[in-house]
Amino acid sequence: MSFYHVFKELKLLDFEGFFNSVTSNDIHGIVHKDLLNEKDFLMLLSPAAEEYLEELAQKAHQLTVQHFGKTIQLFNPIYISDHCVNHCTYCSFSIINQFQRQKLTMEEVDREAKNLASMGIKHILILTGESKVHSSVAYIKETVEVLKKYFSSISIEINPLDTVEYKELKAAGVDGVTVYQEVYNEDVYQDFHVKGPKRNYRYRLDTPERGCKAGLRSVNIGSLLGLDNWRKEVFFTGMHADYLQKKYIGTEIGLSLPRIRPHLGSFKPRSEVNDKAFVQSLIALRLFLPRSGITLSTRESAVFRDHLIPLGVTKMSAGASTEVGGYSLEALGTNQFEISDERCVRDICNALYKKGYQPIFKDWIHS
Repeated sequence: MSFYHVFKELKLLDFEGFFNSVTSNDIHGIVHKDLLNEKDFLMLLSPAAEEYLEELAQKAHQLTVQHFGKTIQLFNPIYISDHCVNHCTYCSFSIINQFQRQKLTMEEVDREAKNLASMGIKHILILTGESKVHSSVAYIKETVEVLKKYFSSISIEINPLDTVEYKELKAAGVDGVTVYQEVYNEDVYQDFHVKGPKRNYRYRLDTPERGCKAGLRSVNIGSLLGLDNWRKEVFFTGMHADYLQKKYIGTEIGLSLPRIRPHLGSFKPRSEVNDKAFVQSLIALRLFLPRSGITLSTRESAVFRDHLIPLGVTKMSAGASTEVGGYSLEALGTNQFEISDERCVRDICNALYKKGYQPIFKDWIHS
């Protein structure tokens, strides 16, 4: 059994009927509960919960401080290749987009690493387009060998792998994997993933579990908000995390809430996710999963990110680049998506200090 079997049951729920049945008393009662169940979580995503966001936000802040303290871990992505075999309608790296593709040599990886390390960053996330030819396991391992000289924690966000391949990368020094389902609605998934191996919905959905089985320290999941109804997508994301957290108690299960950002191409979000909806999603996830880390990327604006810090965020990127060689190469590449918060690491740290938070650069070191 995998989460796919759980999802098949969850998607049969009468979401509209349920949301219409939620009352103010239901939401008020959830504020005073210590442990939330599936029904409580879904109520927090209902329109009725919108009137209680301030009260729910206070509870989210309390739980976050209880489990994580007033700390924010800083990390950065490092893009090493933008070659991709998939046609995903929402992504700049899609195979149909015409631009000069890049793949870093080990000398260029070393240069990128030095520049990133000079910012104080110790946790990094390797990203590539999805191409087993250009971003093979052997190439990732070679990259990791370079990066281990500079960073204490190395995670990957690449094409989905088999369990044995994740074990191979773990032995090489990788300790975490990030993989977004993008959209849990299986029918809509096929609309957005037109060509390539990424069309295999089930294989992608089971990827986080393969990372857990491989013994990786951390597994981070999420859905790309804007591809379908955000209330349902956040619910499925939370239930997926809950499934993994209960089944693999030795793995840190984290969450992200990426929103569609401008990119190369003409794609427009199918579902509007305004700031209020984003806040409600963040709070609901924090209250349902108080022990899960939540990452906030530079997709969001500086002002908005600062306001979200007390509501459940535990991890942020700072001074990030979403293009291959973005930290050191003179020739600018193509961004996977546009960044909203362009502040450097120092400015992010100052913003955290002003709010009474401590930036954390290292809380793990590979053996």
